Amino acid sequence: MNRTDIEKNLSGYLPELARLERRILKIKEQEIAIPDHLDEMILNPSLYLQELCWKNLTDYLSKSGPDVPEPGNEFVMIWKHPEDGQVRARAASAEDLLVIKMIIEKIDRKEVARIGDLPLAAVDAAMERAVEKGILLAPRSRIRRDYPAIESSVRSGGQYRTSPAFTLQWHVTQACDLHCRHCYDRSDRSTLTLDEALRILDDLDSFCRGKHVKGQVSFTGGNPLLHPDFSAIYKAAANLGFTLAILGNPAPRERLEELISIRTPSFFQVSLEGLPEYNDYIRGRGHFERVMDFLDLLRDLDVYSMVMLTLTKDNLGQVLPLSERLRGRADVFYFNRLVRVGEGASLELPAKEDYISFLENYLAASKENPVLGLKDNLINVLMHHRGVEPFGGCTGFGCGAAFNFLSVLPDGEVHACRKFPSAVGSVLTQRLAEIYDSDMARQYRSGCAECGPCSLRPVCGGCLACAYSHGLNIFEQKDPFCFL
Repeated sequence: MNRTDIEKNLSGYLPELARLERRILKIKEQEIAIPDHLDEMILNPSLYLQELCWKNLTDYLSKSGPDVPEPGNEFVMIWKHPEDGQVRARAASAEDLLVIKMIIEKIDRKEVARIGDLPLAAVDAAMERAVEKGILLAPRSRIRRDYPAIESSVRSGGQYRTSPAFTLQWHVTQACDLHCRHCYDRSDRSTLTLDEALRILDDLDSFCRGKHVKGQVSFTGGNPLLHPDFSAIYKAAANLGFTLAILGNPAPRERLEELISIRTPSFFQVSLEGLPEYNDYIRGRGHFERVMDFLDLLRDLDVYSMVMLTLTKDNLGQVLPLSERLRGRADVFYFNRLVRVGEGASLELPAKEDYISFLENYLAASKENPVLGLKDNLINVLMHHRGVEPFGGCTGFGCGAAFNFLSVLPDGEVHACRKFPSAVGSVLTQRLAEIYDSDMARQYRSGCAECGPCSLRPVCGGCLACAYSHGLNIFEQKDPFCFL
C-alpha cells in the first residue's frame, strides 16, 4: 500500500495518529528537569511509552522511512533528548523495552545476562545504546581531578578534569621471551591463579560501576600471552564488556586469530627502540624484523597497531628515521622517556637542551607523517609556547598516575604507575575502590607541588617516573625536563 492509497483510508489510523501527535506536543511543551546529579542510572523523566494499535506511525509522521501505517500493536517511545532538548518519537524495540523494564523493576544486569544466557557485555551495550538515545540517564563519571581549580590556558581545560574511562594496566606475568637492556623489572614475582584473576576482573567491574566509567584492561607483562590461562582471562574480561588491549611481543597468526575470535583488541602494542642495529642490541637479535612482519600481520587481521619506543640518549636521532619506516605499516608510533630504574639504570637520557630540540623536530614531523602520535606531556609545553591549543597529554588527562589508570603486577601488587616503584596497595587483600580512594593514591594523582599552579596542569603534570629516576621528591619537585 503506497502513501496515496493510505491517505484514501484515513479513518483507519487517523485517531491513533492524533493521539501520538497530542502526546508529542504535550511533552514538547512540558518543562522537564533533568537531574544534575545521579547516583544510579534512571529513566529520562520525560519518557512516555504509548501503546498504539497501528504500526509505523512515527515513520509516517516524520516521513523518515518507506514504512507505511498498518494495523497491529506497537509501543512508541516519546521523550526529550537531554542534550538538545528536542522531542524524539520512535517505535520501541525489544531491546528498548528490556532496558526500560530493568530500570523500572531494578533488575540486576547480571541477572538479565543469566536469564537470557547472554554475555554481560551484551546487556551493558544495550544500556549504553539507551543512554546514547537519551531514554536512560547515566550518572556522571566519578573519576575526577580533585585538585583546586586553576586559571588554565587550556581553552577546553574543563574536559580534562573528568575521565569517562578507567584503565587497569595488568601485568599478568613476568614471563617474557625477551631480555631487554632497559627492562625496569626482572624481579621474580608469583603469578596469580585463574580464580584470583577472575576475582580481580569482577572487582574491576564493580569499581567501574561504582565510579560510573567504562573499563579497559590493558594486558601486559612480561609477555601476557605467556600466561598459561591468558585466553581464559581474556575471554572473561571480554564477557564483562571491558575494552581490551594487549601490550606484548610478536605472536603467531593462530594465536592472534584465537583472541580475535573472542574479541578483537582495541589495539596491540609492540616495541621498537630504533633502527635495526640499535633495536636488536637492546631487544635481541632479529627482533626488528619480527616486529615489522608482525605489524603486517596485525594490518592483515585488521587489528589497530601501536609501536612504543623508550627514548634514550643513544636513540634520540633514530626516532624520526624509524617513523618513516613505520609509515603505512603501523597505525601509530609513540615514545616514552627512559626511566632509569631496574636494568634501565645503565642507560642514559639525553641532555635537556637536546630533548627540547628533539621535541621541536618531532612536532614538526608529526604534521607530515601521520604515524607519529603525541603522548609525552611536555609536548604541551612546546605547543603552549607556540600558542597552539594543547592535546590531552600522556593518558588524555595529563599524567594519569592513580587517576584514570592503575597498574597491577603479577602478584597482585598495585602501583600508581608501572614505570617506577609507586605501590599503593594489593588486589589480593583490598578492593580496587579502597586502593583508589586511599590517601597514597590521592597523593600520586595530585602530582607534584611545583606543578600545582601551572596553567597546563590539566593536560600535563610532567612525568613522575622521570622525576623519580633523577632522585627528586616526586610530590614536591617537577619533571626535570620541564621547560615552561
